[in-house]
Formats: sequence, C-alpha cells, structure tokens
Amino acid sequence: MKKIQILGTGCPKCKKLYEAALQAAKEASIEAEVTKVEDINEIIKFGVMMTPALVVDGEVKVVGRVPRPDELKSMIV
Repeated sequence: MKKIQILGTGCPKCKKLYEAALQAAKEASIEAEVTKVEDINEIIKFGVMMTPALVVDGEVKVVGRVPRPDELKSMIV
C-alpha cells in the first residue's frame, strides 16, 4: 500500500491537493493511505519550506503547488 502524505497547514491549496490525491489514487486503482500532515514541526522534518507538498512513501514529490491530475497520477503510481 502506498503512503501518500499532504503537507500543509490547511490552506485552500492544501485541501485541493488532498482531494486531488484521493481522486488520483482512486482513478489509478492504487491502494493508498492518504493523510494530511498539518503540524509545522513535522512538515519541517521533510525539509519543506513551502506548502502544499506531496510526499509519496517518504519521498517529497512536489512543493508549493498543486500538480495537474495526470502529473499527480504519475507521481503516485
């Protein structure tokens, strides 16, 4: 099972990325645990200074933007 984390403090873009990640995992038929990380100290541990950020299986994939749906799918597959 993939572990997908959305790093962000709850801004609109963070919420959009969370919803987009859920949708992308569903469309790609991937078993994934999608969680939000809103604690600033936890976010900093990833070395991320800008949100939203997408982390897949512990690896930061994108920072500071919401990727296009096709781009997002390729990142989580």
